[in-house]
Amino acid sequence: MGVSGSKARRPGLDAMLKDARKRKFGVVIVFAFDRVARSVRHFLGVVDELDSLGVEFLSRRENIATDGAMGRLFLTIISSIAELEADLIKERIRAGMRRRKLDGLPVGRQPLNIDHDAVAEDRLRGLSLTETAKRHGISRATVVRFVREARQRGLTEQSVVCAA
Repeated sequence: MGVSGSKARRPGLDAMLKDARKRKFGVVIVFAFDRVARSVRHFLGVVDELDSLGVEFLSRRENIATDGAMGRLFLTIISSIAELEADLIKERIRAGMRRRKLDGLPVGRQPLNIDHDAVAEDRLRGLSLTETAKRHGISRATVVRFVREARQRGLTEQSVVCAA
């Protein structure tokens, strides 16, 4: 499962910075500046730390030298634009959700119209996770969740076998 780029603490980024502190590499190449962080403050903090460790920071898309005054200016401008873009997207999503609510329309993902117990029973009868998911047209994670919920309600392998 991925971790949002809007979070300052991300396992991949944290591991990369840990390795940088151990001097395991001398260059970080990213696809774009906005893939590192969504806030200017966090982005500049990461770049500052890499710079203090002697690690060069390169972006494939922007192709800008990040050292020196002009490089620093471009870093700040581009990261500000990325932060603005992320904020605008959030505002549009919230506005769309408000609009749907005002129109009396459902907001968010619609509930699955699936017999939860049938899914759990198939899985508990011995169907593999993948087979159960395919049979019901749902994800494997949903199968696991339905089985967990069924077990909490008291449905077990024995009760499924006895019922058959």
